Amino acid sequence: MRRKIQAIAGVLAISGVLAGCGSRAEAPASGPWSYTDDRGTVVNADKRPERVVAQVSAAGALKDFGVEAVGTFGPLVADDGSTEPEAGSVDPAKVTDVTGPSYGELNMERLASLHPDLLVSGKYAEFAGLWHLTQDQEETVRKIVPTVGVEQSGVALPESIRKYRELARALGGDVDSERVRADEERFNAAAQRLRDIGARLRAENRTILAVGGTPQEYFVVVPGRNPDLDYYTKELGLPIRTPDHPDTAGGGYFERLSWENANAYTGDVLMWDTRRASMKPEQMKQNPLFAAQPAAAANRFVEWDAVAPMSYASYARIMTKLADQLEAAMPR
Repeated sequence: MRRKIQAIAGVLAISGVLAGCGSRAEAPASGPWSYTDDRGTVVNADKRPERVVAQVSAAGALKDFGVEAVGTFGPLVADDGSTEPEAGSVDPAKVTDVTGPSYGELNMERLASLHPDLLVSGKYAEFAGLWHLTQDQEETVRKIVPTVGVEQSGVALPESIRKYRELARALGGDVDSERVRADEERFNAAAQRLRDIGARLRAENRTILAVGGTPQEYFVVVPGRNPDLDYYTKELGLPIRTPDHPDTAGGGYFERLSWENANAYTGDVLMWDTRRASMKPEQMKQNPLFAAQPAAAANRFVEWDAVAPMSYASYARIMTKLADQLEAAMPR
């Protein structure tokens, strides 16, 4: 869905599993290093990589597990100067942005100037390449630096987080630190809050609908195709509706609808896609059919941070915010 909506919106970056041969043990500080990613690609090096360039959400996840990237690509700084949510805890002042002029492109000269040891990005099962890279760009990147792909579809959130943790461990991150353990405890506490909220909503026969829109179309999200929503639904019991006719050509991540059909699905709470090129609730409400939905009319909206870093720290914050918003938005 993420690449599909990127093409639809023009600027929308739509949203890890590492089958780590050698990635389960503590990474030696010296000596040969090897890692097998989700493409089955084996990366071998004379020593553990130290200079990592990563897609921004991957960089955010690695940072939360103690591995600092020297460069990033993808949405990093918002128009107002703040850090893009997709980048999480990454400090833009401490990384070099190697993003190219268009989606899927990198500034190769800037990338090469960083003398990187490894490039990390997410990937999606239905696409051969790495996220935020066109096929041609990826082929050029591999001439400069080895790449690791982290699967970000068909995997529940806790597993994705665990896999990023193991990659960080292989890269020398202190993934068992007190800070990381505290982040995991906060994640578990937030998950329990959502579990309790889900039980209440189901008991009351309430539903949540995850939606987004561009000027060209309205879309309803398929929770089972997104690691976070899949986890919220299957493990935590949030009653997020699944649309009847997912767009199979785009990987089944959402159902695309014209704005004339913006009332095809309803929910007691609307979860809206917060990405830059997806419309905000007040923009979507300019469509009278959408605005007439009871949840929209009552402003029962909560946020969906669709492409956030997959780490305990990141999702402890996101799920706590979601729990707060759901408690405020739930019909009384």
